[in-house]
Amino acid sequence: MNIDNTASQMKKGILEFCILSIIMQGEAYPSDIIEKMKAAGMNLFEGTLYPLLTRLKNAGLLNYRWVESNSGPPRKYFSLTESGADFYKDLETTWIEISQSVNIITNKA
Repeated sequence: MNIDNTASQMKKGILEFCILSIIMQGEAYPSDIIEKMKAAGMNLFEGTLYPLLTRLKNAGLLNYRWVESNSGPPRKYFSLTESGADFYKDLETTWIEISQSVNIITNKA
């Protein structure tokens, strides 16, 4: 069995929660999201992030606004909608329940 594949699947499972957590802290530009994820030890690539942001926007969880840039084209900044904030809270509750259960099972509690 390949640990890299299993680890990758685990990370994919929490990717939405992590991205929404970053945006929950305040309006975010995609490269800022990537930087915060990398700083936390989770590599995230544009080819993964942009389709996910589009899917979350199409689901009504995110809004965006264009901001003019002094050094290039306008930038798209994302924020949570009211539905997105509610969805985030549900994901957070789920994460807490799962992490507590895993900690109990692995004797980390």
